[in-house]
Amino acid sequence: MQHSYKFRKAKLSEIPLIWTILQQAIQRRKEDGSNQWQDGYPNPEIIQNDIEKEQGYVLVHSETIVGYSAILINDEPEYEKIVGKWLTNNDFVVFHRVAISQDYLGKGLAKIMMTSIETLALENNIYSIKADTNFDNDAMMHLFEKQGYVYCGEVYFRGSPRKAYEKVLKKN
Repeated sequence: MQHSYKFRKAKLSEIPLIWTILQQAIQRRKEDGSNQWQDGYPNPEIIQNDIEKEQGYVLVHSETIVGYSAILINDEPEYEKIVGKWLTNNDFVVFHRVAISQDYLGKGLAKIMMTSIETLALENNIYSIKADTNFDNDAMMHLFEKQGYVYCGEVYFRGSPRKAYEKVLKKN
C-alpha cells in the first residue's frame, strides 16, 4: 500500500489544500474534546513559513494531497528544555503538525507518513526521530507507542506541557 503514496516537499501553491486538511484536523481535535490546536495555531502563515524554509511535506496519493507534516532537522529549541531525558543527544529529525485529510482517515496514512519520515531521516544519516503531542491526543500517543517511540518526558509550547517521544532508528 505504501508504494502508491509519495512523500515530498510541499509547494507554496498547495497552501490552500494543506490548510483545508489542517482545518479538518483542528476541528477533529475540538470534537474529541482536546484543546490542542484550538488557539489559532497552526494557521496559513505557519504553513507558508514551513514551505519557504523547505520544511513542509505532503503525502500524495494519485496527485491528491492526503496529508501534511512539517519536518525539521536539529531544529527545535524547546526540546533542549525537556523535563525528562531524551534517549540520544545526536542529530535528530522532528516532525510537527501531522494532519491527514478527512477523506482518507482510517487508512493508516499517519503510519505511512511516519515511516516516510524515518526513511527521510535515514537518507540523511540521522538515526533519531523526536516528536511531541498534547496530553489529550490519545490517538497520536497510541500511534507513537505502536510505532516504537519511547516516552521521554515533557516539553512546553506556548506555555502548555506536551508529551515528548523519541524513536532511535537502526543503521542499515
